[in-house]
Amino acid sequence: MAGAAGEIGEAGSVTAWMYAPSAEPMDLRFYHDGLGQDSFEEQLDALEVTYEDYEPGFGDARGIARTHELALDAFAATPSGQELSALAAASALPPQLVATPERLHAAGVLGTWSPVDRSTPQRAHLEDRLVFLREYYRSQVDQRGWYGFWDYGDVMHTYDTDRHTWRYDVGGYAWDNSELSPDLWLWTDFLRSGDAGVFRLAEAMTRHTGEVDQYHLGRFAGLGTRHNVQHFGCSAKQLRVSSAVYRRHLYFLTADERVGELLDEVACSEEALLRVDATRKVRTDIYRPDRRALAIGLGTDLGAVLGAWLTAWERHGDTDAEEKIRSALAGIGALPRGFFTGEALWDLDERRFDTRRDRIMVSHLAAVFGLGEIVTELLDLVVDPAFVRAWDEYCRFYLATPEEQTEHFDAPLTGISLIPAYSRLLAVHAAATGDADLARRAWDAFLLGEGDQVNTDSMVARADWSLRRIDGPTVMEPVDEADFLGTNGSAQYGLSAIQNLALIGDQLPSRIPYLPPSDLEHS
Repeated sequence: MAGAAGEIGEAGSVTAWMYAPSAEPMDLRFYHDGLGQDSFEEQLDALEVTYEDYEPGFGDARGIARTHELALDAFAATPSGQELSALAAASALPPQLVATPERLHAAGVLGTWSPVDRSTPQRAHLEDRLVFLREYYRSQVDQRGWYGFWDYGDVMHTYDTDRHTWRYDVGGYAWDNSELSPDLWLWTDFLRSGDAGVFRLAEAMTRHTGEVDQYHLGRFAGLGTRHNVQHFGCSAKQLRVSSAVYRRHLYFLTADERVGELLDEVACSEEALLRVDATRKVRTDIYRPDRRALAIGLGTDLGAVLGAWLTAWERHGDTDAEEKIRSALAGIGALPRGFFTGEALWDLDERRFDTRRDRIMVSHLAAVFGLGEIVTELLDLVVDPAFVRAWDEYCRFYLATPEEQTEHFDAPLTGISLIPAYSRLLAVHAAATGDADLARRAWDAFLLGEGDQVNTDSMVARADWSLRRIDGPTVMEPVDEADFLGTNGSAQYGLSAIQNLALIGDQLPSRIPYLPPSDLEHS
């Protein structure tokens, strides 16, 4: 609500309320009393049921934010209703100057992608699916009422097929909070399509996740919060949510000053890991955060810190950020197992990794929070042959056959998952080497998703992607649902489709395995 007060004269004053002073105070208490989850063991047990990572004192809203924009127009006389309507429309959807996808692609920045190409039935089929995903989420915002002071801009994480709604009230299944990079998917989709609707969706998400889903002060400053019923509710406070990787597109496309401030906030976000160990509940080793030996996961943590350092280097010519990037890449290249080490110890003062750790640890989440996208950009900026070898090894062997992994590592890797998502890493190697057999394997991994050791995804290898209209008596109001979709899968499917088309699009199979030939011909 807003109100104005002042007297006629050369100066005026405006008093604007972002939250009505007559409204009840916002209740930001955690939404349950802990349910007896006092130990890590009890919390991990509950996590298996509700997908919610609870810990006393961590569901704290102190330090989150919400930024608003005000547009003020002055008039010499009362404007007409038509003029006011036009101003209101322009304020709701301000005009935005953008370059064409072709011009943006020529710049060679912001990851691996290419403009939309429908030149073959196979390409057109995948492009149709990308449009389906984009438009489905756009429609769900209005249909499901994803609005509100703290909620607008975010989307839900998982669909409830029994209740025909998104799981807004079930632990970690509710608000998405950037899980598996929907922000990155939407921005990349915009870059290649130039679609205004997806720009607005990505813009709203970036403004939300950059303000509400991360902490700007207090004990958790610099960290974000994993998905939950409340955006600040989960005890998993991590760099993967506060990552600059999700903000930099909006800044570089618009030069928005507030987004620039958010990027500056996380420029040294690795320091936040001194206060919170993100993997404290699942560790099997003895560890306490130490300035001289700070645990950084070579996936979700690394993608975030590299993104933060790269953005500081790009925006400010920050030589400290450049030094940290070069040192980190050299350190990973010197690790005996490279990226497959899983976690390395970073010296905050010396700005280098301890390269003595020799072990293999695989996380299926490592490369689904922007790691691959940020490494792609760094490879164009920093020459480090040892790092290139380590990255190529990771891209080649994550989805290698068990026999190939055994030959390389003396044993097959365990915990391999999110096969369609990691297909784009295999595509990186296939494109770099020109290996047509590996390109075909990458497409099979994307299209079929076979061999997953942890998860299955109902959207993969599915011929029928269509909406179903659900009406009474099972729902209060008619809704459109695609009950085979969830935000994790949608985001990673979108990113992988886009990157695979750019990298190995010329190796796309002449036949999509899950489609009858006649369907593909008329796609």
